Amino acid sequence: MQQYTLGAGRVLPDDRGLYSLVDDRVRTDPDRVILSRPAGADWHDITVRELDAHVRRVAAVLLGHGVGVGDRVGIVGRTSYEWVVADLAVLALGAITVPIFPTASPTQITHIVTDSGMSWCFVETPEHHTAVATAGAGTLRALPWPLADLNGWQAPADDGEPAAADEFTARRDAVRADSLATIVYTSGTTGMPKGCLLTHGNLFASSANTVEHTGELFRVWRPVPSPDTAGAGAPPGSTEQASTLLCLPLAHVFGRTILVACLYAGTRTGLLASVPDILPAMATFRPTVLALVPYALEKIRKGLRGVVDTDTELAAVAAGLAGDPVDGSSTGPADATAVSGLPAAERRPAPAALGRVNGVFGGRLSHVISGGASLDATTAAFYRGVGVRILNCYGLTEAATAVTVNQPGTNRIGTVGQPIPGTTVAITPDGEVLVAGPNVSPGYWRAGQNPRIEPGADPSRWLHTGDLGHLDADGFLVITGRRKEILVTSGGKNVTPTLLEDRMRLHPLVADCMIVGEARPYVAALVTTDQGALNALAAAHGIDLAAPGWWEHPALLDRVREAVDDANGLVSRAESIRRFRILPTQLTIDAGHLTPSMKLRRAPIEAAFATEIEELYSPAAAPAPAPA
Repeated sequence: MQQYTLGAGRVLPDDRGLYSLVDDRVRTDPDRVILSRPAGADWHDITVRELDAHVRRVAAVLLGHGVGVGDRVGIVGRTSYEWVVADLAVLALGAITVPIFPTASPTQITHIVTDSGMSWCFVETPEHHTAVATAGAGTLRALPWPLADLNGWQAPADDGEPAAADEFTARRDAVRADSLATIVYTSGTTGMPKGCLLTHGNLFASSANTVEHTGELFRVWRPVPSPDTAGAGAPPGSTEQASTLLCLPLAHVFGRTILVACLYAGTRTGLLASVPDILPAMATFRPTVLALVPYALEKIRKGLRGVVDTDTELAAVAAGLAGDPVDGSSTGPADATAVSGLPAAERRPAPAALGRVNGVFGGRLSHVISGGASLDATTAAFYRGVGVRILNCYGLTEAATAVTVNQPGTNRIGTVGQPIPGTTVAITPDGEVLVAGPNVSPGYWRAGQNPRIEPGADPSRWLHTGDLGHLDADGFLVITGRRKEILVTSGGKNVTPTLLEDRMRLHPLVADCMIVGEARPYVAALVTTDQGALNALAAAHGIDLAAPGWWEHPALLDRVREAVDDANGLVSRAESIRRFRILPTQLTIDAGHLTPSMKLRRAPIEAAFATEIEELYSPAAAPAPAPA
């Protein structure tokens, strides 16, 4: 069995918990700015000393309420400073955080509250309060606490120290690396989510080794003058504290791991409630590195259309596809030769356009770590064209997110990087990706026996990911698909739907797309539209969006067909989309179409739109010609 390991990696000492990251820095660098929260058009910085004092106050109140070791404490809310304080207070006391997506449906909230057996919960909104209180009737030991109240929570003081300081210290010191830190409920693309167990050591190993693997990325910013970028900032040779904006939901393990990584590295971390907040915040916060999912990168790219016109954007894509070895990355996709012969001026965006983009980004952004789903090649190429390097990574909840990540100096395009130190990646003879290491979950909550998921590097114990891939000669992992998401047409052709779906979503008019075709004669697509782009198209072509059948208007079909043609250019004729159907409604979390992390729940979508799918394959709907 092919396998690869890159170094031993960092592990959390057996007698320590995650709060030691804050506690240690209080003694060594207490005035370092560690978190920032929006304050109108500006930012309010929080030092390590201030964070520690706030956590201790909240922990003292929790102790007063009787929160015990091992108690499950829920948090429902968007990413915020209060979310972080609540989480750290729970972890410091040896209790267990159970995060819940703020977009979760009442049914999902009920399942998580009851399945985890939580005794306490923090909530952001009155709606969350109602849902949790209803679900936890008879089991919660108090009404849910509003997250906003944490700013006013004050414990009694004695000589400037909380009265419960001794108990806090004793509880904190009793937490061990193998103590359970959190129960993260997986997305549940095929059913109700399962609670994945992650220890303090799991989260530390994933986070710390991501920092170590990526060099100085999370620690310092070193401006590198470049002739084709309009960078502003510190003089050459100087360094500044690295900074990032965290808009990933902290209910998702990716966001949580990045937060712990920033606490470990000392990164100034600005906390934003949601993905749409990030683009307008970048100019004032001036991040040096970001961690995002492809959905967010696509949203930012679309949001830049008012800054970079279409011609410039295409030139930027060409620049990326032509390959740029500045960061040690390999050449781009196979079709790079289609643009490599262009004159240099046509392969680079205009300096003025780069300056505008750089201004929106804040002038210091150099790299984005992208994970959580596959990233379309043209999106990566676009960012390369405007001077931002995408470092693809790979992970999953059961490995506390991080398994592999590309490094700034050896960024290999088309791969998701080498394993982080301490993690071993293996490939079975049939192509499945296996993982072992200190980041791997000990199992599932109330799951009973699960011998496939065990901690440690014992080569006989592996996490079976369900993903397909291969390792190149240097240990870089290439993900080729997922066992459960590969469609097999009636003609026997294997089709990876995410490749087509990712490209379709890049079109300004397409909000979402799901490919169908399992055991069918050809591939087809269900498409939803972006409301803003749809309104503009309707106004331009006189489409009455209140009239029956508006989704079959020729002008609308022609525009969506552009996206289909573009996506089909990525695949063979047998894999191409032959027919598509525009849906008059959106795919939503509330309707059960999407997981809280915005992933498609294929079975519920197929059930909800069974009639539309059947029409795509009716005798009257002969497949449209596909590109040769």
